[in-house]
Amino acid sequence: MTSNNYIAINWNSIEDMIDKLTWEKLTEQFWLDTRIPLSNDLDDWRTLSAVEQDMIGKVFGGLTLLDTLQSQDGVEVIRGDIRSQHEEAVLNNIQFMESVHAKSYSSIFSTLNTKSEIEEIFAWTNSNELLQNKAKKINDIYANGTGLQRKAASVMLESFLFYSGFYAPLWYLGNNKLANVAEIIKLILRDESVHGTYIGYKFQIGYNQLPEDQKEELKNWVFQTIYELYMNESKFTQEIYDKLGWTEKVKVFIRYNANKALQNLGFDPLFPDTADDVDPIVMNGISTGTSNHDFFSQVGNGYLLGAVEAMEDQDYTQWL
Repeated sequence: MTSNNYIAINWNSIEDMIDKLTWEKLTEQFWLDTRIPLSNDLDDWRTLSAVEQDMIGKVFGGLTLLDTLQSQDGVEVIRGDIRSQHEEAVLNNIQFMESVHAKSYSSIFSTLNTKSEIEEIFAWTNSNELLQNKAKKINDIYANGTGLQRKAASVMLESFLFYSGFYAPLWYLGNNKLANVAEIIKLILRDESVHGTYIGYKFQIGYNQLPEDQKEELKNWVFQTIYELYMNESKFTQEIYDKLGWTEKVKVFIRYNANKALQNLGFDPLFPDTADDVDPIVMNGISTGTSNHDFFSQVGNGYLLGAVEAMEDQDYTQWL
């Protein structure tokens, strides 16, 4: 055999068992937005104020932008220093699901919003300075950073930057509204928890092989970057939630998740906030299992692969 031969992937010979476990976890969790009965939330939607509806549109517009960034650029650049074919296969799965996430928000828009409202949401999304700032910050690292910096940025996006947007649907779920919209968010959140821990694990492998001076330099860079992102995220949260009086509670939630991103990277927390400080309604939305709608049984046994399993809080924080 020469070095020019194309090598077939062999799942019976695994270099890192975490690759196999992650593949199995992600495929067991497979889902599609088309199976969620979003129209059942229309009655709840009509009871919300114009301010609430505007907030929700902007929240989901922002999430769409970040998932687009992750599916189009984030996973692609991480492939640059994969350790095995199995790792690349896992990344392929992650990239596809990020595209599913991005599409899911359009399904929500098409159900809840008019055509002109959708156009307004995307116009705002594509021009809002604070939203664009965080996307550009991450994308700049993807374009110009080292392999480990790119992994760290991906974890910051997966485990931290999504969560200002996740707060609202989880809060409504806890108040018995928009249950199907929240179902999609919980499925996305469940995926992101695996993505963040997996890529964080791969970061830690590379980080632990660095000499001490480079470790210190990279660690300082991580903390500086996540703090800069938090400062922008804090302003973004104010812009989105001030009119509802939710801002301070959302800031606690995003600080808590910034710490989770650092945990996934193997570092100590930056902020004092813990799960006990987060609004219990929102934490309950995270820790409770998804609703396991009957639609899974409507498409034949082949779709049972996607049957929703209960997600405990430990799965959200760290499942590996």
